[in-house]
Amino acid sequence: MPALPKKKLLRLYHDMMLTRMFEDRLSKLYRQGKILGGLYLSTGQEAIPVGTCAHLREDDVISPVHRDLGAFLIKGIEPRFLMAQILGKETGPSKGRDSFLHAGSKRLGIIPPTSILASTIPIAAGVAFAFKVRGEDSIAVSYFGEGGSNRGDFHEGLNFAGIHKVPLVLVCENNKYAYSTPVEKEMAICCVSYRAESYGFEGVTIDGNDIFAVYDAMEKAVEKARNGGGPTLIECMTYRIKGHSEHDEAKYQPAEEKEEWKQKDPIARFKKFLTESGHLGESEEQDIIDKIASALDEAVKFAEESPFPPGEDALKHVFATNEEP
Repeated sequence: MPALPKKKLLRLYHDMMLTRMFEDRLSKLYRQGKILGGLYLSTGQEAIPVGTCAHLREDDVISPVHRDLGAFLIKGIEPRFLMAQILGKETGPSKGRDSFLHAGSKRLGIIPPTSILASTIPIAAGVAFAFKVRGEDSIAVSYFGEGGSNRGDFHEGLNFAGIHKVPLVLVCENNKYAYSTPVEKEMAICCVSYRAESYGFEGVTIDGNDIFAVYDAMEKAVEKARNGGGPTLIECMTYRIKGHSEHDEAKYQPAEEKEEWKQKDPIARFKKFLTESGHLGESEEQDIIDKIASALDEAVKFAEESPFPPGEDALKHVFATNEEP
């Protein structure tokens, strides 16, 4: 367990609560019919984006996937702009062209996700290679699920990263299910991290619901990458408490399994540590919750009052320009 000052601990707790409360608000908006398209939440996985992004600089680049809304927030997208993005409004990063699933930011170093999960791993490896060629100490971070590790993109990206020893951190969010396919029917090995050795670099498997385990593993991987030590694969063992998306009832997940993992909730575990160690009192916790709730109220108001993009803009930003969408 890393020794962190109180201010840092409370920042981690704030960011985990921000992710959870933001997504809870989205779930309500989805049921009100205000969200265009699907909604894919990370309930129960908040320690992963928060614990990994805590070590990143503005000039680092991340490649998130559909369940990494927290990574968008921690990397720097303001809640109101992300909310506008999800509601399909013109004030969002992609100006109403999609949900956050395919939005990114060149300025903040966020590679837009694709629906074909793990397909951006080779892109992140290429970005990391560019950093190395330029002699820069920036790094790239690529997120993916255990299901995505069975695709060719994963293996091609890892092979390239291993050969060239690029400054890349690969974060596998192993939540036991690739949509409805259980992990035992996805691969014949227990751990995705084993695959890193095949490509000549380290892979580690950690408790993804333990913020300290995530924070510590990422700290070591980032230091190695910045200092020319090459890539690391961090497999975070976690669980998807909800369905694949808000329209998925997830009847394929055994009730006892879901209940078992609810007891391992990363936020509840971290809160228990903070309160028992005297770092978080009732008033401090309430202050954090109140400030987040206020920011989310403002974000929803901003998004709902923002206009939809005009139809004549549909063909803009189809081809690359120097103008960021």
